[in-house]
Amino acid sequence: MEQKLTSEQLIKQCRKGNALAQYQLYEQYADAMYNIAFRITGNQPDAEDALQEAFVKAFRKIGSFKGEATPGAWLKRIVVNQCLGDLRKKKVVFEPINDERINEQKEENEPAIDEKIPMHKVMDAIEELPDGARVVFTLKAIEEYKFKEIAAMLNQTETNCKVQYHRSKKILSKKLEGILQT
Repeated sequence: MEQKLTSEQLIKQCRKGNALAQYQLYEQYADAMYNIAFRITGNQPDAEDALQEAFVKAFRKIGSFKGEATPGAWLKRIVVNQCLGDLRKKKVVFEPINDERINEQKEENEPAIDEKIPMHKVMDAIEELPDGARVVFTLKAIEEYKFKEIAAMLNQTETNCKVQYHRSKKILSKKLEGILQT
């Protein structure tokens, strides 16, 4: 019976050019990384392309993995950066915000997702968001990046990212209200 290697052991083997270890590392993380890519890109072909390119980069740069983060976190960062780079090439618009003042609303005023709505409907609604709003929403609400990190990744102001996030939640709230009413 074949012994299952840990992620760290697989990384060591990948550094040695072990193709089986690369395949096993890919198998271990591909589904989770695909889900991240899909949420950011918004469609299957782009998510698959980004995933493939991200793993190629990861294997090419495996020597730069220092173990300071988990292999999953390291791969996630590569996948997110690949997706954002692909979106930039497609010239996805992140709506600029001229007003540098934003009303910080209390959490209780934030739109909430009704638990009666099936998760696949919520994910469908997220996919329908405009590209910029979907990316910011995904990075903040699902991937749990801080606004400062998102702003740096997208080359936007923190204020712009906060406004995009708030707008995406409003749009989602309206879409999901419609689902409950049907």
